[in-house]
Amino acid sequence: MTTPRSRLAPSPTGALHLGNARTFLWNWALARTRGWSLVMRIEDFDGPRIRAGAGESAMDTLRWLGLDWDDEPLVQSSDRTPYLERMDALAEAGLAYQCHLTRREIGSEAAAPNEGDHELVFPADLRPEEAGDSLPFQWREGSHWRFMTESGHHESVHDQISGVHDFEPASECGDFVVWTVRDEPAYQLAVVADDIRQGITDVVRGDDLLASSARQQLLYKAFRSDPPRWWHMPLVRGADGRRLAKRHGDTRLDHYRDAGVPPEKILGLLAWWCGLISCREPITKEDFLEAFDASRLPPKDVVYSHEDETWLTS
Repeated sequence: MTTPRSRLAPSPTGALHLGNARTFLWNWALARTRGWSLVMRIEDFDGPRIRAGAGESAMDTLRWLGLDWDDEPLVQSSDRTPYLERMDALAEAGLAYQCHLTRREIGSEAAAPNEGDHELVFPADLRPEEAGDSLPFQWREGSHWRFMTESGHHESVHDQISGVHDFEPASECGDFVVWTVRDEPAYQLAVVADDIRQGITDVVRGDDLLASSARQQLLYKAFRSDPPRWWHMPLVRGADGRRLAKRHGDTRLDHYRDAGVPPEKILGLLAWWCGLISCREPITKEDFLEAFDASRLPPKDVVYSHEDETWLTS
């Protein structure tokens, strides 16, 4: 029987904050307490948002917190071949097509994005005539490639934390981008290609990516591979109810580290947020593992409060 495998996958677009840390720590503890393999991946296909050195910084910060992983880290941008091979397969099967439309052109015809979403729904009637044909994959300047979604198709996502969710990708996002105008694999394609080649059986991440699981399952089917088990965690939010970000102050782990906050305090706050201890108190990583119980994760989002900040920095 194959040993289950999960991955830590920071994106080097900025420093890790408390919300990221909670997800990575819970993922690490889930893997370590169940005897899974755990690997590191630096997801650095995000164009101009990528910051030099942020990947190494993220790994250094996670080590400071006490996390470890198996094998050498995989850096996406180090080899484009796996993604090109997947695009060749999609294009040859007639499942993806080249699109030259700009966001403005799509916006004039597409449905408005959902509240809080910046993605336009791409309708089937904007497809080029050759969509569905078997064509060689090639990128041209100013173009991108989209994966075709089937009208009326429902995709069921079984999440280990929140249960079963039903999605209809054609109406929720339409044909989605798999290769970008920057001549890079899009997030949906890159993570599926990597999870397949790394043998990932369990994906742990924030529940803001739950809808992405439906799209990724379509790609798994296209590649004739089984999708992983999904674990989508409730998010950490600020007092205003919005996802934790710069607007809520400096919640970077490096900020607390530089201020002399010990990792045991960070671990204690995160353990409290994960429902593992009854109050905020410093704990070691060994304490966290001993207390870990996936079933105790609170079902609702966590709010980072003034009291949390005061306790951390006092």
